[in-house]
Amino acid sequence: MYKIFIVEDDSAIANAVKKHLDGWGFLVKIAEDFREIAAEYERFSPHLTLLDIGLPFHNGFFWCEQIRKFSKAPVVFLSSASDNMNIVLAMNMGGDDFIAKPFDLSVLMAKINAILRRCYDFSAPNEIIEHGGASLNIAEASLVIAGEKIELTKNEFRILLTLMQNHGKIVSREELMKRLWETDCYIDDNTLTVNVSRLRKKIESHGLENFISTKAGMGYILE
Repeated sequence: MYKIFIVEDDSAIANAVKKHLDGWGFLVKIAEDFREIAAEYERFSPHLTLLDIGLPFHNGFFWCEQIRKFSKAPVVFLSSASDNMNIVLAMNMGGDDFIAKPFDLSVLMAKINAILRRCYDFSAPNEIIEHGGASLNIAEASLVIAGEKIELTKNEFRILLTLMQNHGKIVSREELMKRLWETDCYIDDNTLTVNVSRLRKKIESHGLENFISTKAGMGYILE
């Protein structure tokens, strides 16, 4: 589970971002003491930090410089002061990206995932998820049923990964499209239907009937 540290003194923004990231399964902490950001950072040891520029006591540039003395984990600046000078200064202080306020949460999520993909390995080399007689090899993006390996397209893999990570829970069509969009797979509602249908046929052709169930008007579930 990736850990995200939010250093933002506007509680409304911080809590909205935290709620959104919580929904995606991240472990999120909001900074509490703006005099001790570096100490809080060290205790939490985040994989990525969202850092506002205009903060009490010391600005975001100062804290990024302090963090860079002991950590190379990515830092993303958030600020309404998005002029070129601030962007250049943010990058020179060790920032990895700059997002101007106000921002869309889905765009923020896409940028966070893109940075995490660059900096960390989303799929551990031997990580395998198993459910109902199917084994999904994350590193190889392949499915194994009854000892037979089934190759999946990028979209099919992400759909099945999301469903298997949430087995027993209904995953909405909107949620699946968001997950695909965040990996640069831009699809619409009809394309999702086609992908799910093809995935079902591949699974059913290897003996697993009704592996993916449709909940009318709600989404899909692995029961």
